[in-house]
Amino acid sequence: MKKILLPTDFSDNSWNAIKYALQLFKNQDCEFYLLNTYTPVIYHVEYVLVSPAQFGLGDAIRENSLNGLETLEKRIEKEFSNPKHSFESIASFNNLISEVKDLSESKKIDYVVMGTKGATGAKEVLFGSNTVHVFKSVKCPVLAIPDNFHFESPLEILFPSDYEVTFKDKHVQPLLEIADEYHARINILHVRENRGLTAYQEQNKKLLDTYFEHTAHLYHDVKNMRIPEAITDFQLTSRINLLVMVNNKHSFFENLFFGSSLNQIGFHLHVPLLVIQ
Repeated sequence: MKKILLPTDFSDNSWNAIKYALQLFKNQDCEFYLLNTYTPVIYHVEYVLVSPAQFGLGDAIRENSLNGLETLEKRIEKEFSNPKHSFESIASFNNLISEVKDLSESKKIDYVVMGTKGATGAKEVLFGSNTVHVFKSVKCPVLAIPDNFHFESPLEILFPSDYEVTFKDKHVQPLLEIADEYHARINILHVRENRGLTAYQEQNKKLLDTYFEHTAHLYHDVKNMRIPEAITDFQLTSRINLLVMVNNKHSFFENLFFGSSLNQIGFHLHVPLLVIQ
């Protein structure tokens, strides 16, 4: 049974991500954890040191969180009733990143699925800071859903790689599971330099061949382009439904997301992004 964590702030953006998850895993037995974290508007030293109840705030805020989760469960049952799916609601007085990290480890979560929009809603910011920090801190795969993206079966998957990862089961299993479920084709995109692949990169590419032996896949080599431009161009010229990246130390993924500009990267995301640690 899959265990899937769905953080929500009860916004349209988070509901859109929840809808995507319910449809993506509709044929699988899943336990979904609906998570809402809350902190009081007045959040200072005295509040932390003394019981929140003494301020008359804690109970009311928790009640709002629980009520919101109950309403959300009813909405899911009404619009996406599925006997394969069960739900547990969690209202937590905690920082979102810390709670997602703790739950993903304690509950042995298979996927975290969340929206991409930040609190500002600014168009130029691709990911909110919460999403970026979840990418960095959570060890399980994270699926980020763009605002207003309507579910599409992931028939064409884009998998950019610099072949600098010695691929293991944990790196490719989530990708293979989705590809197998939807009979999808995996498009491996490599932006190459003039000098070609090193022996190490060639070895890792052969590893991918082994993993994708029974899955439809194509290799695409692009040169004289920056990686963000290559990803954007491929998205626009091909009918891609899902973008998958492996986040490894010193990889092009890390440079894209965690460089000098934390929230902004050089390509526009039109499809869901699955980040595998």
